[in-house]
Amino acid sequence: MKEILFSLADVWMIFAGFTYGVKFIRRYGNYLLGLEWIVVATSGTNFLLWSLLGGDEHSPMYFAAYFLDAFSRSVGITLILVLGLMRVTHLYKPSAATDVSAFALAAVAGLYLQQFHWGFHAGSAIFYVAVNAVTAIYLAYFTVRLWRARAKGSAVASALATAAGLAIAVMYDFLPIPDDQYRTTFYTLALATWGTQMYVIFRAYRALHDHNVATGLEPASRSGRTKLASA
Repeated sequence: MKEILFSLADVWMIFAGFTYGVKFIRRYGNYLLGLEWIVVATSGTNFLLWSLLGGDEHSPMYFAAYFLDAFSRSVGITLILVLGLMRVTHLYKPSAATDVSAFALAAVAGLYLQQFHWGFHAGSAIFYVAVNAVTAIYLAYFTVRLWRARAKGSAVASALATAAGLAIAVMYDFLPIPDDQYRTTFYTLALATWGTQMYVIFRAYRALHDHNVATGLEPASRSGRTKLASA
């Protein structure tokens, strides 16, 4: 039963990542969020295949899993997420060079931090929680913006998803679940949470985008670049 729940949670995250990642790009031209969502979905696909094929620790998929995990936990679902959401909170559209630089930084961070996945390393563990906590502060602001835009359902969902994501970040290294030798229960909770976060953030982004369009803050078309505006 645990394995089935784990697989379902992973499939949900894969679905959310690919589906809403493509929608971020096609509907809003937001490559930061779109590509990061696709990276998370790719990570989930790799993780699921690795598990189904026996979980060989010498498999290239094993090392890819740690790289992709570090990629997103360090820069992807932190800095890249914030830059992407600033499109609707500050009308900020970064240049292509900024987009490329953000993903290059995430790749470098992933390559460096993947080495600390073997065993507990206080430095990397504290770093992951710290960047997640800082991101949660911005997401709290994002939630307030949703509430003020009368998107109260999205605001509540965003607040709950952010709290759940922060809880998972703390549990990852500091609060292991008892009697969970292979971390199956933890990863089931984590994958389900991450998938739900991606879904909730997409819906919240759409709500704030529609509010901006309705109030004349930005055009309905995704084309054209807008400059940084005050909150």
